[in-house]
Amino acid sequence: MAGRFTPSTRTTVRGGHTAVPAGQGRAVGAGGKGRSWNPGVPVDLGLVLGPLRRGPGDPTFRTTPDGSVWRATRTPEGPATLRVAATPDGVDAEAWGPGRDWVLAQLPPLLGADDDPSAFVPRHRLVHASHRSRPGLRLTRTGLVLESLIPTVLEQKVTADEAYRAWRRLVRQYGEPAPGPLGQELYVMPDARAWALIPSWDWHRAGVDMKRSATIVRAARVAHRLEEAAAMDLAQASARLEAVPGIGPWTSAETLQRSNGAADAVTTGDLHLPGIIGYALAGDRDADDARMLELLAPYAGQRHRAARLVLLAGRTPPRRTPRMPRGDIGRL
Repeated sequence: MAGRFTPSTRTTVRGGHTAVPAGQGRAVGAGGKGRSWNPGVPVDLGLVLGPLRRGPGDPTFRTTPDGSVWRATRTPEGPATLRVAATPDGVDAEAWGPGRDWVLAQLPPLLGADDDPSAFVPRHRLVHASHRSRPGLRLTRTGLVLESLIPTVLEQKVTADEAYRAWRRLVRQYGEPAPGPLGQELYVMPDARAWALIPSWDWHRAGVDMKRSATIVRAARVAHRLEEAAAMDLAQASARLEAVPGIGPWTSAETLQRSNGAADAVTTGDLHLPGIIGYALAGDRDADDARMLELLAPYAGQRHRAARLVLLAGRTPPRRTPRMPRGDIGRL
């Protein structure tokens, strides 16, 4: 099964939180289309959108000093750039590109409107404290499968830094500058055809082994079928993704947490997560998947949310072995 080899993975250890500067955004820029939305509840943009960021240099994601979160994405209607900023009245957004109407229409689910945190009942002191201190946590739902699946496959069996480096290189090389004012800073990831046509030597230069690259190519070739999983329930969506060789429970869960906002998509097969959950909830740093699922059983239906709250609490077991050295097969 897939799993990360470093406990310093930002999404894993920090629960997908991204720091967003305080600010209230700005007026709609040239060529942009705006929308305001009042969710009626607190929304922490760093917590909600943080899991979509793949490392500090992600070419598809930016935060700016005015308090805006920028996201470049490839929608069913074409490339788009979305800027989101919190305001006293809710959220202001603007978008550019052929897919701007699509991303603006999808703004509420992206910011957690489809999530139901009221269904979650903390049953452990640490989980309760983490939950109470983060009222703005909502689970994002992008409605886009491939854009979460591909970087997740890149994270299989390697360190976070290796995966992030590969993502940066491939998106910049085969993607395109994002529409809008940050076009030279933001990039839209390649479309399915471009992923399928990347030559073997460029996968190698990006540090991606044949197993991961072959999985991505297979997924890209059936991208239209995988995108249908965004409208399925968790069991059906997992089965659809895992029908592709190279995609297992770890990869499907990490993908559906983002694309579907799946509150119960707990990540199994991870090298560190069971130990983190076990240590935080029961003092058992040697917990395996079975023990982790046992500890999360009281949160059935909300196990991913419970796991995120544990990760955000930051109670991780002390290191017993040196960190795995970084590798780069592209230098071989």
